[in-house]
Amino acid sequence: MSKRICVFGDSITWGAFDDEKGGWTTRLKIYIESIYSRKYSIYNFGVDGDTTKLLLQRLNKKLQSICPKIVIIAEGINDSLFYQNIQENYIDINDFKNNLTKILTVIKKFTPKVIFIGLTKVEEFKVNPFLGSETGKCYDNENIKKYDLAIKNFCKENNLPFIEMFDLLKDEDLEDGLHPNAQGHEKMFQRVKDFLVENKII
Repeated sequence: MSKRICVFGDSITWGAFDDEKGGWTTRLKIYIESIYSRKYSIYNFGVDGDTTKLLLQRLNKKLQSICPKIVIIAEGINDSLFYQNIQENYIDINDFKNNLTKILTVIKKFTPKVIFIGLTKVEEFKVNPFLGSETGKCYDNENIKKYDLAIKNFCKENNLPFIEMFDLLKDEDLEDGLHPNAQGHEKMFQRVKDFLVENKII
């Protein structure tokens, strides 16, 4: 029986705007399943607009159905968003930290192998506010960095792997200022793959 890997996250995890290979998670799936044959199976549970709060509503049920060996979490950029003229994040930073603890508690019922993916930068003039948004939602790198640091510190405190992403993508790697294009997804895939291989996780 193959070892199952579950990946949870938002539209970036799902693979938005990668018309070539369906996103970094799908690229990872293609790589792992081609190199390791039937040893591993990867399940992409990326959901457009996902947050840590929304993830907690479905996490236990998904894990029960899959019983994974490894869980990868790529959440936080939507938690960090805010709206024009409202200086509050969608998910308060303290609530975000508490949600990370709750997420880890749920996962540990199924497997001790948990990996967190760091957050990516945005091209601010396109996403503050987000072009085309009817709600006036905004993203900026200052807020994203704050949430990224919270994930990084959480991983240090709990001795968990953390894959840095904030330094990786440039403006030319982003399709709409927020989501990576195919080139950006390829960079993310390569970094995740290299981390998993170099640390002998796969």
